[in-house]
Amino acid sequence: MQLRQVVDAIHPLSEADWTAFAAIWQPFSAKRKTVLTAAGENENFLYFVLSGVQRVYYLDEKGRESTLVFSYSPSFGGVVDALFLQKPSHYYFETLTPSEFLRAPSAELHALMQQVPAIETMIRLGITQAMSGIMERLVELQCYSSEEKFRKLLNRSPHILQLVAHKYLANYIGVDPTNFSKFINSIRS
Repeated sequence: MQLRQVVDAIHPLSEADWTAFAAIWQPFSAKRKTVLTAAGENENFLYFVLSGVQRVYYLDEKGRESTLVFSYSPSFGGVVDALFLQKPSHYYFETLTPSEFLRAPSAELHALMQQVPAIETMIRLGITQAMSGIMERLVELQCYSSEEKFRKLLNRSPHILQLVAHKYLANYIGVDPTNFSKFINSIRS
């Protein structure tokens, strides 16, 4: 099971703790271009991606989108800050392709974290790893050229060109979609 492998890579759980953790997850599917969480809504689930591609994005008052993160199998997804802070989301969580998930309700996840220290530790370590990735991304945004951001993205996720539509990748690195082909051609040459 993919979820077990990811959990074990973060912080292995005893069989009893794993059984309790696994019990709160339910299958869920969504069609392409489905907004699972909208800005202003509470994030009611932690998602685990079995298939498909999703993104978290921000929409400003002028209607401009900023793609913040992509999720795909095997990884956790959703608007994690809204989930754990239990505050309305500032962001949108949207499927880019038809997607299959396991999802855990927020209330059950929080209760389990309070009851089982090893699960709280595993979640904390997973969030810390995600935060480390966010810090690396902030350095890229503030220090690197668009081409350097693109190369870093390909180093981190070489398969991303096959998973995500180029217009979303262009938005992620901050270039106009019409110029994105230059980056692809520069990599191929």
